[in-house]
Parts: sequence; C-alpha cells; structure tokens
Amino acid sequence: MNLSPLQKARYEYAPKLPGMLRNGIAEICVSEGAATTSVADQDKIAELFPNTYGKPEVTFKKGQNTSVAKKQVVGVILSGGQAPGGHNVVSGLYDALKATNKENVLLGFKGGPDGLLKNDYVVFDDEFINAYRNTGGFDIIGSGRTKLETEEQFAIVAENAKKNGLTAVVIIGGDDSNTNAATLAEYMAAHKTGIQVIGCPKTIDGDLKNEDIEASFGFDTATKTYSELIGNIERDANSAKKYWHFIKVMGRSASHVALECALETQPNICLIGEEVAAKKMSLAQITNYIADSVEKRAANGNNFGVAIIPEGIVEFVPEFGALIAEINELLAGSKTEEFNALPNWQAKYDFIKQGLTADAFKVFDLLPQGIQQQLFLERDPHGNVQVSLIESEKLFSELVKNELAKRKAAGTYKGKFGAQHHFFGYEGRCAFPSNFDADYCYSLGYNAFMLIQYGYTGYLSKVSNISKPAEEWVAGGMPITKMMNMERRNGKDKPVIRKALVELDGAPFKYFEAHREQWAVETCFTFPGAIQYYGPSEVCDLTTRTLALEKG
Repeated sequence: MNLSPLQKARYEYAPKLPGMLRNGIAEICVSEGAATTSVADQDKIAELFPNTYGKPEVTFKKGQNTSVAKKQVVGVILSGGQAPGGHNVVSGLYDALKATNKENVLLGFKGGPDGLLKNDYVVFDDEFINAYRNTGGFDIIGSGRTKLETEEQFAIVAENAKKNGLTAVVIIGGDDSNTNAATLAEYMAAHKTGIQVIGCPKTIDGDLKNEDIEASFGFDTATKTYSELIGNIERDANSAKKYWHFIKVMGRSASHVALECALETQPNICLIGEEVAAKKMSLAQITNYIADSVEKRAANGNNFGVAIIPEGIVEFVPEFGALIAEINELLAGSKTEEFNALPNWQAKYDFIKQGLTADAFKVFDLLPQGIQQQLFLERDPHGNVQVSLIESEKLFSELVKNELAKRKAAGTYKGKFGAQHHFFGYEGRCAFPSNFDADYCYSLGYNAFMLIQYGYTGYLSKVSNISKPAEEWVAGGMPITKMMNMERRNGKDKPVIRKALVELDGAPFKYFEAHREQWAVETCFTFPGAIQYYGPSEVCDLTTRTLALEKG
C-alpha cells in the first residue's frame, strides 16, 4: 500500500489516556454513584426498561481490579454517519481486551447493524487494527443506518451472538443508534442471554451531549475541518472583495456545528436555528437581517462577506415548517404518483396552488423556483420532504438578492451583490482525527472494555473533564436510560435519547450574541488554518471554542 508521510506518522501516534486508565488493567477499580432517573417521562421509561433502568453512574479509579476474570468475545459495530475517530474507538477497545487477556477476541461486524443481523464479521488481529490507528473514516468495517428496534431483529442478534460466543456488543453511534443499544441491552437482560451492550457517543452534529457527556466524538475534527475551509474562503473574500459567500454546514436538528464554526472564524452572519425557532422568525425577517449586513458593509465600500447557514435551518422557521407539513399531507398516499404524472412544472405549480392553504402558498410563492422544485423531490421512507436536500444557502442568497433589488430601487442600497455557494458536509466526516478526537476516541473504546469487564450493560462509555489535559480526564459510564424521554415518532410514542440543542442562555451562544453585531458590519475574520498534529500542546491539543466556553 502506498502511504502518504502523514499517514505513516499518524499510525505511530500514541493516543493519550485518562490518568486512571494508564496504570494497567490490574490497577483499575470501579466506584458506583447514586441511582439514576431519565431526563423526563420517568414512569414510562422505567416501565419500558425494567431490567436496565435506574442503575448508578460509575467512575473508574486507581485501585485493585475486582472484576471476575473470564475470556471475553466482544462484537463491535459502527452505526450511522461517519465521524472522525471511530477507528480509534475500535483500537482502544481492542487494546484493552488484549491487555487483559491475549485470548480475548474482538469481532468487527460489517456494515453496521446489518452485520449483526447477517452474522457478517471479521476477526481483528494486530495487523488489521494497526492499519487503521488514528485514521479517519469508518472503512475498517463500514457502517449502516439499519435500526435495531423489533423483537424479531433482537432475536436474530441474540442467536448470532450465541453462535459466536459473544459476551458483549459495543455499538458506536449517535442518539438513534444508542437508543437502539439501550433497547437491545434491555432485550438481552430480559431474556437472560448474559450478553452485555455498551454504547459510545458519536456524531459530528454535536447534539449527543448533556451534563454527563460533554461532547460527542468527531465534532472537534469536523468543525476544525470546516473552519479551516471557511477561514480560507474569508481570506479569499477579503482579497477579491466582490462576493458574498453563503456556506451551508452540517447539522439538521441542531446548530452546534454552525455556532462552533462562527466562533472559530467570526463571519459576518451565522444563523442559529434554535434562535430562529425561539423568536419565531419568518423568512422575510431572516432575509432582512442578512440584507441589513450587506447594505451596511456596502456603505463602507465592502461588497463582500461570509454567511454560515446550518443545514436544517428551514425546519426552524415556523412558517416553513407549516408549509412542509402541508406538502407532506398534499402528497400523502397515491397523490405523489398523481403529482409526478403531471406533464410540466406549470401544471404541478397549479396543483400545489389548489392544494395548499392561502398562508402556506404565500410562503411557497416567496421561494425561488429551484427551491420550490426541491420541496417536491423524492420523499424519505416515511413520505416526508427531505429537508437536507433543500439548498438553503441558495435560498437565502436569492431572497437577499431580491430584497436588495427593492432597496436599490428605493435608493437605500447602492452596492453590488454577487453570491457564491458552498456546502461543507462530507468534507469533515472522515478527516484524520485531531489529537483531541484521537485521544478521546481511544479512551472511549478502552473505557468501554472496562465497563464490559465489570459486568455493566445498557451503559454509555463516558469520558469527562475533557476540556482539561488528558491526564485529568475522568473515565466511567452512565446508563443510557438516563438520557431518554418519550417522543412522537411516525405516529407512535417511542423512548429516545433527547437531542441536545444549542442553549440560547449558554456561554457559547452568549459570546456569539455579544460579538455578532460588530462582525456583521466590520471585517473581523479569523483564520484557524489546518488541523495541527505536531508541535506545541496549546496548538495541537486545542479543544473546540464551544467546550472551552462551556467549561469556563
């Protein structure tokens, strides 16, 4: 295999572990805290998880290992979208298994949950693992989005686990994947299979966090990658001085990625979906907010700028949400086929006009034709609009362009407006993990084995105090049920991990809010540059601005 010099160097990087995990497996003991309760709907969650609810949080400390020695055969899957550092979770898990007993075995199930259902796996050895240490991506065994949620699926997983002599399964994934982990753990416990289930918190979107889980892995690397690109564009904008760049970034359900990138790069505009929802902002209000910045900058001779748009922004706009709900109803059942059979866009436009309420159609008619058509692209498996396909960066630049034309006609705006569009998504999901993510992920995997060794199930691997140097990190675990509440999904009440949204009274947003008025008018761009892997610790082991502000 031909390797780049960086690849070779990264394979040799030794990830840092929390202090209490550095003493050797034989000198790690466990301390249990108080019993836990779910974040909401306690009675209902307790009823649904009678075997795994209410368990204590645990912390690992230096001391005599009191776990029962036995051979462990552990299965691991990567679930959902890729996130930098996944390979190191697997590496940490493998190293802890082998450090305890050379006879322990790690099986990697291919393609995510499907691998567990099809019993399709590889047996890891040193050579296999060493080829993936500290690298990005999920290509070690692949990933998948199949959900484990039915009794039939659980029975198949249990049977395949029994065939392979599994003692535990580790699921590396986001909120949905770890919800599935909790449900699978409950099934295994209820059926007395003896198979433990442990989760690891992954998502670049940053919405799998709470008072216990300070950050999901991958967020650090992805936002640093996007911020480098945004900084490059800011430098270009300030050089050419003729374009406004509208940049969409990942984050459908929460705006953590957009906010972190704004804190890193200080753009002129950054929309935060949670604020849009809280203030019930309309498309017109958002358009005017951006247009005001364009106009004020133009008055200073600056006909350029940068605006960051979170991927899911339109879902936070109340009037747009109502429009989407009506479109979903309009195309329910056989109506989709009827709509698709219409001969041209004009016929489809007339169909839409007849089918929507006056208020919804008024919003629809504001949209550029290209965006209107995107609302009627292929539906998701539940028959709903695929909001992620909507090019919101183009939507807002077009709306701003139209608003500026009105202002020019009225004589209030005399500048020039040209727009460029970007979407930064896949670019950040498989980057070489930053030192922080390499260390954090390795620790999560190593720690997951400690939870297995001490007999815990239905727990999430937890490493906290992560704004400090790795030596001061604290390893442990928390019951996944502690993070759960009931939500309406596809017409049914389901137990799910509560998504963490941007807190408008939190320190990261407050810092952004205090500075954005200045950033909107002045050119305050900052240029983070590429992720640094070697050099001074204050550069290489730097955490996100979000985590630094949250932890003071």
